[in-house]
Order: sequence, then structure tokens, then C-alpha cells
Amino acid sequence: MLEAAPGDGDFMGAPDASRNADRAQGATRDEFALERYRYILQQIHAVNENLHRFLAIYQTLATTLVTAVLALFVGYREWGIDAATARGGVVGLLILTTVVAAFTATLIVVGALTWLDYRHEECDLTDDLVAPDFRKRPRTRNLLRWYETYVLAFIIVSVLLMWLLAMLFLLPAMR
Repeated sequence: MLEAAPGDGDFMGAPDASRNADRAQGATRDEFALERYRYILQQIHAVNENLHRFLAIYQTLATTLVTAVLALFVGYREWGIDAATARGGVVGLLILTTVVAAFTATLIVVGALTWLDYRHEECDLTDDLVAPDFRKRPRTRNLLRWYETYVLAFIIVSVLLMWLLAMLFLLPAMR
């Protein structure tokens, strides 16, 4: 009698092929997960860097606009600008400063929400591939430890202070 060679229809080689396919699929999955993890970390880093850019833009624009307010306050008489027009210019510049602040604050809030989303995705990935609770999930109750909170507070306080000082000192003095 002829004996069948392994893999000649008796499916003796099938378990090996199945194991090899499972290993290849597992390796592909691990490679994809690693690349995704790198991407997530890169995005978290980019979100953190963006906050500094937004703050720098706000500081630059706010400083420039407030300088223009002060220049208008000091020089409107010499330039022959009517007091009512100068007051309107001051208010307009302060509104523009407020718009810049609101835009910056919006970008910071969206950045924080994006950061939270990426951190949750990072935790999901590490829970699945490493071990459950490998990374602790971010908690919104830690809001007081986030520097974004203080940047937002700075922006809000600075805008309120600009308006308060303008209403109390600059606008009444422009007669």
C-alpha cells in the first residue's frame, strides 16, 4: 500500500499552516498597534506644543492691540482725532482683542478635548495589548493640575482687566 505523504490530502500540514497564518496575523496586528501607538504619542506631543503657539499668538496680538489702544489714548489730540472717534477706536481695538482671546480660548479648549481623546485611545490600546489599566485614564477632576486651565484663566483675566481699565480710566479721560 502506498502511504500518503504529509500534506497530500490528509491535512496533516493544515495545523502548521493555520499556526503560521495566526502568527503572521498577530505580527501584523502588533506592528499596526505599535505604529498607531507612535502616532497617538506624536499627536499628544503636537497638541501640547500647540498650546504654547496659541499662547504666543495671543500674547503678541493682545500686546500689539493694547499698545495701539494706549497710543490712540495718548495721541488722539495731537493727531486731530475727535474724542468720540478715539473712544470708538479704543472700544473697537478692545473688541478685536476680545475676539482674539475668544479664538485662542476656543483653540485651547479644543486642544484639551483632543488631548483627552488621544489619551483615551492610548489607554484603550495599551489595555488591549499590554494589560488592563496599564495606563491610568485622564480624569477631568485633575483640571486644576492642567496648565491649560491656567492659560485660559490668564486669558480671561487679562481681557476682563483690559476692559475694566479702559472703562474706568481711559474712556472717561477721553473728552
